[in-house]
Amino acid sequence: MQSQTAGHISMQGAQSPGSAATKRRSRRGWIIGGAIFLIFAGVLIFGILERVHTSAALRTETANLAVPTVTIVQPKQAAPSQEIVLPGNVQPYITSPVFARTNGYLEHWYFDIGAHVKKGQLLAIIASPEVDQQLEQAQSTLLTAQANLELASITKTRYEGLKKTNAVSQQDVDNTVGTYNANKAIVEADQAAVRQYSALVSFEKVYAPFDGVITARNTDIGDLINSGSNAIVKTDLFHMAQPGVLRVYVNVPEEFSQQTKPGLTADLKLAEFPGRMFTGKLVRTAEAINYTTRTLLVEVDVNNPSGELLSGAYAEVHFKVPGQASTYIVPVDTLLFRKEGLNVAVVENGKAKLVPVVAGHDFGTSIEIVSGLQGNESVIESPPDSIVTGEQVQIAPASKTPPQPTAGAKQ
Repeated sequence: MQSQTAGHISMQGAQSPGSAATKRRSRRGWIIGGAIFLIFAGVLIFGILERVHTSAALRTETANLAVPTVTIVQPKQAAPSQEIVLPGNVQPYITSPVFARTNGYLEHWYFDIGAHVKKGQLLAIIASPEVDQQLEQAQSTLLTAQANLELASITKTRYEGLKKTNAVSQQDVDNTVGTYNANKAIVEADQAAVRQYSALVSFEKVYAPFDGVITARNTDIGDLINSGSNAIVKTDLFHMAQPGVLRVYVNVPEEFSQQTKPGLTADLKLAEFPGRMFTGKLVRTAEAINYTTRTLLVEVDVNNPSGELLSGAYAEVHFKVPGQASTYIVPVDTLLFRKEGLNVAVVENGKAKLVPVVAGHDFGTSIEIVSGLQGNESVIESPPDSIVTGEQVQIAPASKTPPQPTAGAKQ
């Protein structure tokens, strides 16, 4: 019995090391499994948290993107006067073609282009033998008529004397008086014919109508001259201009028509005089807008005593027109065109607000606002077309422009 018990105990002692190892292996497996579980659980929780964080960030970003970011500009006060530059045509104060008033051939001319002549100076002579002959014939006819008138006067006087002694009848006296009156009328008519042909003969000499410059000579010696008394188009012998004072005609756009009044000073710039300005004065306007061009024609007079400015030139005319003190300048991309009218969007308390405005002069990249702004608004630049009043907006931070190197500074 003791031997059996001892054998059993010995067998238990022999089995206990294996049982302990099994328990240790079982415990290790549980630990490994728990670790793996914890790792998977951690990864799962991390993924869930990451997704939650990403979703929250996405929602935040979506919310931020839903609020448009805008840039703003401040309206600038318009200058008290603004300069407009317009093209102008330079013309002489007086310009005129010189025509002939008699037919004939050009016998001689005395001045060519560029010559300065005085009023009444002889320019050319026209040979008109037909007119000379007509004058001589008219003078001869006048002498005959005057001789007949003198005879009729003597006869009338004699018959009136004889009538007092009843030597002739009253009928004879009346006949002599009628003959005298008829010859007197003939003499007057012949005198008028002589004056007419004398005037035509005087037209053979062409004189300068005013002090000026010969700008064109269209005939030469021997050319046939036509006075225009028939269907043939008459020819101008010379063309003259008076350049002492020049007229500059400018077409002013309708929007500036109320500011361009007589007395306004104008500066002229010409390509042939770089760096120089010539001062003129606006003296008159057409007082009417041209239907085709929608412009106002104005005249600027410029003194040209030395004659250095040439007529017919092209000039840039600079006007300084007065502006309105209550107007402001904003970029053109701030405007919104809606069915109710022209608007700009401004930012007030983080929200957009549409403000109706009235536009003035368009300067290309900027425009004048004559009504609707007070000058202290934050105007949205390039606003979205869908923007409405009350919409939440956020203002973009101002970009920092790096300072530009000045002349002479080290780079």
